[in-house]
Amino acid sequence: MIKLKNSVFKLVKNKKFNINCVKSEDAIKIHSNKMKMFVDIRNIIEITKSDRILGAKHVSRVILEFWKDFKSQHQRKFLNECFNFIFYYASEWRSFLTTLIASNIDLLNTSNLIGSYNKWLELSDPIEEVR
Repeated sequence: MIKLKNSVFKLVKNKKFNINCVKSEDAIKIHSNKMKMFVDIRNIIEITKSDRILGAKHVSRVILEFWKDFKSQHQRKFLNECFNFIFYYASEWRSFLTTLIASNIDLLNTSNLIGSYNKWLELSDPIEEVR
């Protein structure tokens, strides 16, 4: 077996302080702010099984860079607008990595939702059904 130079979990632990984070409790308070955009990076099967944060956009993790890039045929304008993007997944470590990558590709104003979607559900805050 090949030993990894750095595990993904070590990367998350070592880099955690290089990105913005917002606690679920604080995110709930700013949820209705139209300049904040919650971005669900779970796969579509997970979203249809457990719904999503009210008003969140879905961006597949594997295509984020292409949706951001002006030169890409897949570019999505909303990723180049003046929103504060709050990324979330079912668990925090994957949204952390996405936030790190988003900031590395110059997506401005990015944050990781601490506690992620599971904590949001625990707090019983606004969700919407996805079909």
